[in-house]
Amino acid sequence: MLGKILTGLLLVASSTSVMASPWEKVKTPTVGESKSIGSYANGCLAGGEMLPLQGEGYQVIRAERGRYYGNHEMITFLKELMKTSQQLKIGNVLVGDIAMPRGGRFSSGHASHQTGLDADIWLRIPEKPLTQKQLKSVSALPMVDVKNYKIIEKNWGTKQAQLIQLAASDDRVARIFVHPVIKEQLCKTKWKDRDWLRKVRPWFGHYYHFHVRLNCPEGSQYCEPQTPPPPGDGCGKELASWSPDYQKPASNKPAVKPKPKPKPVLPAQCHVVIDS
Repeated sequence: MLGKILTGLLLVASSTSVMASPWEKVKTPTVGESKSIGSYANGCLAGGEMLPLQGEGYQVIRAERGRYYGNHEMITFLKELMKTSQQLKIGNVLVGDIAMPRGGRFSSGHASHQTGLDADIWLRIPEKPLTQKQLKSVSALPMVDVKNYKIIEKNWGTKQAQLIQLAASDDRVARIFVHPVIKEQLCKTKWKDRDWLRKVRPWFGHYYHFHVRLNCPEGSQYCEPQTPPPPGDGCGKELASWSPDYQKPASNKPAVKPKPKPKPVLPAQCHVVIDS
């Protein structure tokens, strides 16, 4: 029924407030097929699917937040990724935020994670599953000394690199966000195949986890894809430009004051999702 309603609606302008988020009050997903609607940072999720809090090779952390829902494609991807990582003896992977039951905007913490196609995976990788007591108190393990812009060698290792490679090599993945220093470590490693490095994008803040973003599933009428990453492995000038020591080339062009970004317009289908 929801699918018919979504199909019959057109996108219309409707302003939404970043501060007020009714999505956080909704505790159940809608019934029906998974549909990611809108863009990763301005959209919602119909037919959200729950990732079981524990499965082969993984556990969900901070489950009390209720952010373990995603598009069917994401839930399938995570289960398969963790199963493979278990077979490769990488360790027990900790899954962080995916999306709320119907996706949508968070009042704080995330700009994206709105369509059920984003997921955070911690880089602290225990050798075995944590107890329920440990799950409640486990803390993030930083891989980067952010102040000094360098890797923390005692925390970073082969299993972290392998897990990122395993995820990025999947055709369903559009991008993976990591701290620039982590990207630098991956670039230094001698890989037989380096094509997947193109998807690994530097982004500050991702120093203790990596952020997986999937492509819009095939046949997703209302899902807005992101522009593909530029060609190459991204290990050259682009990565160097993130360094605090980087000096921008001099330009003769006059400085232009950036225009203020317009408020995001929520797709009309999302009003149906939250009200249904």
